[in-house]
Amino acid sequence: MQNRVLLVEDDDELRSLLARYLSNQGFTVREAATGNDGLALAKGQACDLVVLDIMLPDINGLEVLRELRADTHLPVVLLTARGDETDRIVGFEVGADDYIPKPCNPRELVARMQALLRRVAWDQRTEVNAARVCGDLTVEPDHRRILQNDEALDLTATEYEVLQVLLAHAGSVVRKTDLMQWALGRRLEAYDRTLDMHISNLRRKLGPEGPARIETVRGLGYSYRVPV
Repeated sequence: MQNRVLLVEDDDELRSLLARYLSNQGFTVREAATGNDGLALAKGQACDLVVLDIMLPDINGLEVLRELRADTHLPVVLLTARGDETDRIVGFEVGADDYIPKPCNPRELVARMQALLRRVAWDQRTEVNAARVCGDLTVEPDHRRILQNDEALDLTATEYEVLQVLLAHAGSVVRKTDLMQWALGRRLEAYDRTLDMHISNLRRKLGPEGPARIETVRGLGYSYRVPV
């Protein structure tokens, strides 16, 4: 079955180019030129992933993302202005799974999308669905969720992947290069702060002890410390 993608982009030429490319790569593509149209399609039509431009003519992509995150954990890839660090940081805080700067390389966009979709598909079809407990956290792979004291954490698809990898190696250091490959499905590139932003969000969502739970091991990576 073809993966279904919703492409929300107000630049007609770019949207048409990306839609054609994605279709040629085997995706079923729905298009929207405004934030409101994108929200309506995302909520009214089944899709597997959203590619969302931040700069839209009515409501911006970050507001669209906030609305989506109130109802769904669909994987979302943001299209951001090149060099705009603020948009990327806020995007991850709101709940983006990944980003790619514009003008974007369609081949790289497809690679990012496929990595996200592979992770979701793998968790959905894995036979190891038994819950795993790590301190006050419980990983439920069959539901793709993590509970803290029996309450589900509000995690994006990528945050779930990052945290479940850290929990699987609790007490040990997970190298950034490995965590990037295992959780995000791609190599760590120089100056890429995507993983750092997801870690920051996880620390915040884990509460006041978050920074102590996920320890930065300088020059190596991260380690999850189970609270005593």
